[in-house]
Amino acid sequence: MSVSKQQILNEIKRTAKENGGKPLGASRFEKETGIKPYDIGMFWARFGDAQKEAGFMPNQLQVAHANEFVSEKIIGLTRKLGRFPTVREIILERKLDTDFPSKGTFQRLGSKGQLAKKIITYCKTKDGYENVIALCKPILERIDEGDVSTNPSNNQRLGEVYLFKHGKYYKIGKTNDTVRRGGELRIQLPENLDLIHSIKTDDPSGIEAYWHRRFESKRMNGEWFDLNSSDVKAFKSWKRIA
Repeated sequence: MSVSKQQILNEIKRTAKENGGKPLGASRFEKETGIKPYDIGMFWARFGDAQKEAGFMPNQLQVAHANEFVSEKIIGLTRKLGRFPTVREIILERKLDTDFPSKGTFQRLGSKGQLAKKIITYCKTKDGYENVIALCKPILERIDEGDVSTNPSNNQRLGEVYLFKHGKYYKIGKTNDTVRRGGELRIQLPENLDLIHSIKTDDPSGIEAYWHRRFESKRMNGEWFDLNSSDVKAFKSWKRIA
């Protein structure tokens, strides 16, 4: 069944009113109204043009779209992890997905508890998001050390996750003193050992585990891996995670 131009405008206004006066993003609008991009394309080049004709200013659209985008991204990560993410997990996801919002974006939304509350409010407007609400609720009762709004103390001692090369193989491990650890390994090994790179972090165990999982298919024995130049480049792109 075809949809008229006026019907589309009416639906934009109706759904915006139900959403606290904020127009919906294109994907959510389609889910809630059943109006397809094809229907909108019959009258406008872009969905934003239809929203403007419905009486919404560009800044309103940007805020609504930005909020929906950020909410869906954090919801996706929450589902992936099976719990609400910590700041370190947000940083890691940003490394893996360049479209994922930065830590600063989430910090601007408030504390971890405030962010969880906003996600719950957003999820209550949608069907099939009950599991996300359940995963967010514990955060309202207990704010853990991984709060998105918390910055590590400047006095906190950082550890390191290192990448050493010995012959053709690479060792990935963690330490509080890369120089000392390098000396220990050189005593154990007959050939030269070169420090390729180290990542400073307040969570050396977590970062080490991440790289071990990422290169699991290339593991030789223990912490030794058979890496190629692209793998090494990826590791060296991480400077500091804290």
